[in-house]
Amino acid sequence: MVANIEIKHAPILNVEKTAALYTEKDGVNVRYVCTTDLEQSDRPYDIFYRDTPHPEFGNRYFGLTLKDDHVLITDADVIETMEFGMIEDRDKNLWYSQSHHDCLFIDGSMIDGGRKYFRSKGRVWIYKIRNGEFLCTEEE
Repeated sequence: MVANIEIKHAPILNVEKTAALYTEKDGVNVRYVCTTDLEQSDRPYDIFYRDTPHPEFGNRYFGLTLKDDHVLITDADVIETMEFGMIEDRDKNLWYSQSHHDCLFIDGSMIDGGRKYFRSKGRVWIYKIRNGEFLCTEEE
């Protein structure tokens, strides 16, 4: 794979604005990581990473989602235990299924299952998240 890969996302919120808001509010760098289910099926969250643990709750990751026009927040440290199956488009960008029933068809490849399982067509790379960054762990 090419060294300068871009992982494509479909966030729920304006993640640049949200990261800037929390960076200013908390006084620590906060950045967007991905949008995915955590433990509940088909309830994706925009996942953010803090450079230092939250002083009150101790987590580095938090997730934000919308429910009935309200923003919900949750601890998302569990993200580092999860795997992401990635498929490649013709421009060498990588794509992942965000949630259990989010099936993506891109340039002849397919990925489905979110964090629950991988169902795929075509070449798949397995990624994990460490310290707020995607790392390729293997090819399926």
